[in-house]
Amino acid sequence: MPGVLEHRRGYLRLMRQFTLDNGFFTVTDIQKSAGIPRSTAQDWVNRLLHEGCVLIREEKRGRSPARYAAISAMPSSTCKRIFTTIDGDLVRIYHDCMSGACAAFCGYHHALAGGALTNVERDGTLLAESARIGMKEINVGLAPLPAVGVYGVSRDGDAIVQHLHSIGGPAYSLSDMMAKADGVLRVEPRHEGNLVKGKVWTRALMQVTIGVDDTDSPGGGATFALALALLNHVTGIKGILPISHHIAMLNPSVFNKTAGNSSSFIELAVMPDKYDLLVERTRRFVADEALSKEWGIAVRCGLVVPPGLREYGRMARTQVIARTVAEATAERFGITLYGGNGVIGALGAVALSGLPNEVLLDPSRNEF
Repeated sequence: MPGVLEHRRGYLRLMRQFTLDNGFFTVTDIQKSAGIPRSTAQDWVNRLLHEGCVLIREEKRGRSPARYAAISAMPSSTCKRIFTTIDGDLVRIYHDCMSGACAAFCGYHHALAGGALTNVERDGTLLAESARIGMKEINVGLAPLPAVGVYGVSRDGDAIVQHLHSIGGPAYSLSDMMAKADGVLRVEPRHEGNLVKGKVWTRALMQVTIGVDDTDSPGGGATFALALALLNHVTGIKGILPISHHIAMLNPSVFNKTAGNSSSFIELAVMPDKYDLLVERTRRFVADEALSKEWGIAVRCGLVVPPGLREYGRMARTQVIARTVAEATAERFGITLYGGNGVIGALGAVALSGLPNEVLLDPSRNEF
């Protein structure tokens, strides 16, 4: 089923684009653009015709092929991606929306509803929600009640299931749009009067944080730029999804810094069987692209930063740390280090992950 949904999304997106660009598409257009057999392209056109997503604009005439059009140029889903990471009974739910307004709406109503969610944060179009496995009843309805909420999160084999109640626009999203978002395996909506209650399945992924430091030199380069390039590089691997890129300021008094002593970290959602490949690609990329021989990376799995690791982050902003201390801390918390003395700052970035940007960027703010 997941593969069928992904193919359907891809072909329908292609058909919509041809319709917007040319006013129509042919079976040959889909065949060539998707790189699939003509019979497969025709089967999908017929299927989407039957579903009512596509119409025949012109019948086949002699050697002129039939012309089709996607019925609507509206987005198939206002949610671009929905995916989840898990660490024990802790779950992080990510909604990557088409607009900040959509993310703000859902974030506001989800936070108002409470339920299974323990925290709701938004960064632009990305909504990140924390939860624990379990159920907690919510009350959804018209204002001033929340229009949508997550009343439960459960695990089903290799999948995470969100249990939602919704009304109005969110009900339409749950019943007609969320199944089309990348990352969604399936949706089961159930109508109860004006309410729509439903379950949304997504894969249970690992959350991986990678800290990077000391990749530049007095002559050029920037660690934040290399970290962003790394994020773009590794998320080209199927089964690895981007979450975020952050800059973390460390001790500005360190004598051997190249500038302001910033480090970076990226966060990723990773299929478990892609973890080893991720680590190898990361090590190779940083080694090839860094301008300093002292480049360092730190790789950690998990959602919660333990207090002892957070304390290392405070030390990285106030002290000059020996590499032996960094190595001992990494071993204590199951973090893998690679490279030269840059591992000290890379581990500091990982230790500061999860803090708001206003704290990450101000090395004097160490009360966290």
